[in-house]
Amino acid sequence: AVRPAFAASRGMALIIETSNEYAKGILHGIRSYAREHEPWSFFLGEHSRGEPPPWLDEWQGDGVIARIENDQIAKAVAAKGLPTVDVSAARRLPELPWVETDNEAIAQMAGSHLLERGFEHFGFCGVPEFLWSRERLKWFTSFLSQHKFECSVFPSPEVESFSSPADLHRALEQWVAGLPKPAGVMAGYDIRAQQLIVACRNLEIAVPEEVAVIGVDNDELLCDLCDPPLTSIILDSEGTGYKSAELLEQMMSGEHVPGDAHLFKPLGIVTRTSTDTLAMSDPEIVQAVHLIRRHACDGISVQDLLDRGSLSRRVFEQRFRQQVGTTPHQQIVQTQLDRVKDLLVNTKLNLADIAVRSGFKHHEYMSVVFKKIQGE
Repeated sequence: AVRPAFAASRGMALIIETSNEYAKGILHGIRSYAREHEPWSFFLGEHSRGEPPPWLDEWQGDGVIARIENDQIAKAVAAKGLPTVDVSAARRLPELPWVETDNEAIAQMAGSHLLERGFEHFGFCGVPEFLWSRERLKWFTSFLSQHKFECSVFPSPEVESFSSPADLHRALEQWVAGLPKPAGVMAGYDIRAQQLIVACRNLEIAVPEEVAVIGVDNDELLCDLCDPPLTSIILDSEGTGYKSAELLEQMMSGEHVPGDAHLFKPLGIVTRTSTDTLAMSDPEIVQAVHLIRRHACDGISVQDLLDRGSLSRRVFEQRFRQQVGTTPHQQIVQTQLDRVKDLLVNTKLNLADIAVRSGFKHHEYMSVVFKKIQGE
C-alpha cells in the first residue's frame, strides 16, 4: 500500500497462500479496504498452504489476517498475541472473529442447479480433510434428502487419505464408473471437479450427458482448461477479504470484536458445458449428443450419428427431439455456432480461420447461418 504523507502506516501480516482463486480473491478484498481506509503496509511471505510461516516469530507489526487451517498455524498466530482475524473454515481459534463462505447456501445453490436439469441420481466428490468440504457435503446431502433423493459420496467415510495421486485417480474412476446414470455431481471445489472430469474422459463417460459436474470457486482458467469447460459457483471471496480487513481495523483501534462467524453467500453460478444438459435416460440419444459436442466442428453429419447407432432415421430423429428439444441437424449447427461465438470473443482469429475451426467451409456461409439463427 502507498503511504500518504504524515500518516502512520500499520503493518499487516497476511498468512494466506496465493495458489488458488479463492485466496487471491481474499487478498483483493483486503487491498480494496486498505485503499479506501487506513494506510497499511503488507507482509506476504512465500509459504505452502497449511504451513506456519517461518518469518512470523521475528516479524514486527500491528495485526494479522490468516487462514488458520491447522494446529501449527494456530499455535504460531496465538503466540504472536496480535489482533487477528481468521479466514479459514477450520476454526482453530474460536475466540477470533471468523470470516468464511456460507457452505449451506453454496450446497443449496449446487443442488438446485442440478435438480433444475432433471437429475434423479446424485454424487458429491469432496476433500474430507478440509472442514469446508465436509460442510458442503453435509448441506448438499441434507438438501437432496428434503427432495427425497440420495447421494453417493467420494471418498467413502472410512478413507482418510490416498497414498499417492495415482491411487486417488484409480479410486475416483472406480467411484464414477459405479454411479447410476445420468447423475449430477457436486465437487467440493474446482480442482476436484477437474479430476472428476478427467476420470470420466478416461472411462469414456460423457460429460454432461451421463455425468454433469459442478465445481466451487469459479477459477476461470481452471474451468476453461477442463474438457468440457466446468460450471462453477462464484464465491464472494473479495467480500470476505474486505470484511476481514474491516474487523481487523476495529480490533487494532481498541474495539472489542467477539469471535463470531461472518458468512458470505455465493454470488451465483457460471454455467458452462459440464452441466449444460437435461438428464437423459435414452442411451442412443446420450451417445449422439456426446458425439455432436465433440465432433460438430469436425464435419459430423446426421448420417454419421445413425451409423454409430441402431435406430432408423425416423425413430432416431423422433427420440432425439423428445429428449433434446431440437433435431439432430439443428443441434449440430447450434454447436458450431457456439464455437464461433467462443472464438470471436476469446481469440484474435480472422473470420476465415474461425470458419475452418467451427466446421464451415466458407466464412461467408458461416456469417449467413450465424445471422439467420442468432438473429444478429
